[in-house]
Amino acid sequence: MGETRTLLRLGALALMWGSSFLWIKLALAAFTPVQLVLGRLVLGALVLVALCYAQRRKLPSDRRVWLHLTVAALFHNAGPFLLFAVGEQTVSSGLTGVLNSTTPLWTVLAVAAFGIDRTFSVPRVAGLATGFAGVLLIFAPWQANGLVSWGAFACVAAAMSYGFVFAYENKYLSGTGTSPFALAGAQMMAATGFILLAMPAGGIAPVHLSATAVVALVILGVFSTGLGFMLNYRLLATEGAVATSMVGYLMPVVSVLLGTVFLHEELNPRVLAGMVVVLAGVALTRVRRRAVVLTSDKAAV
Repeated sequence: MGETRTLLRLGALALMWGSSFLWIKLALAAFTPVQLVLGRLVLGALVLVALCYAQRRKLPSDRRVWLHLTVAALFHNAGPFLLFAVGEQTVSSGLTGVLNSTTPLWTVLAVAAFGIDRTFSVPRVAGLATGFAGVLLIFAPWQANGLVSWGAFACVAAAMSYGFVFAYENKYLSGTGTSPFALAGAQMMAATGFILLAMPAGGIAPVHLSATAVVALVILGVFSTGLGFMLNYRLLATEGAVATSMVGYLMPVVSVLLGTVFLHEELNPRVLAGMVVVLAGVALTRVRRRAVVLTSDKAAV
């Protein structure tokens, strides 16, 4: 029952986060990247703070927790949100989701750097090599029609930021005993502060409102941002950083399907092949060698 519940939560998170690339693309028709990110953060913060107080939970009061939340807000919200929005100005929503699927590879490196799991077995090393070979196949720098561009690099940088912050949150925030609603709400508030600082640079352009863009922004803020990050903290607390980052298996599938169906984006066979290679590499990094444990009876034989 517990495993089924975890799978359902991972599926829900993959749907909310995988569809976020579609909502970003639609919202960019009316908003600049900075305006879009500010809107989704404010909506996400409002939802999370409301849920927090509805459950009679308080926002964190410990200064050290707020310090860690500020770091998480920069690398899990303000930074990657803005990078994805900038990237999607020139990159399709489906490809953005595919590039985001590299997150578990960066997470493996990050958890090793943080000392959470420094096991580099043969399957894990092979998985990292395979995954990054898939990234190379996606970019195809040897072809004239390859995907080497600043927009694509921005998406990869966002995935790297996610990989780092999954490990950071697991080490410094998952064991605080604070409600996931409170942690996520406080993190969104801190991220909003970062984006407000960027408003003079890209947030004062005229807004050309449309119903589609506004609805996309509301869904992005309420579900993909607010409820999605609350669920992320709950999964981190119960399953750990690497397991939670496994939503990356499903997210590119969701983003590619939605981009194809609703935005009529073309399916590039090379990109799809690269996605399969990346996910195969991610799967290899999850392989664990089974330890042979001898019971006292067997040891006596």
